[in-house]
Amino acid sequence: MNNSNKLKEYARRLRENATDAERLLWFRIRRKQLCAVQFYRQRPIGRYIVDFYAYSAKLVVELDGSQHFEPEQEVYDKKRSAFLESRGLRVLRFNNLDVLKNIDGVLEIIYEALGGI
Repeated sequence: MNNSNKLKEYARRLRENATDAERLLWFRIRRKQLCAVQFYRQRPIGRYIVDFYAYSAKLVVELDGSQHFEPEQEVYDKKRSAFLESRGLRVLRFNNLDVLKNIDGVLEIIYEALGGI
């Protein structure tokens, strides 16, 4: 199996095992519910898999659990964001708790990043 197929298979497993925060956000942005923009879940971009991707808006939305506050993970996340930004993508990061406790606030920030289209 080549790397592309491995990434696709891993992305499929991530979709099947979504966190509560991922499921909640997906429920609110799927099917072009937000600004009529199509989002995709667990989409491979380069060698990374992003949580949510709006191709037409060049927007990536990442949800971070507590492990993302570890120093090594922070370095990895910065490198990953830099790669995505080098491809002309905007990256928004939210803590899982933000999504679970303030979904409307998270959606407002995403809406503004989409330009309120």
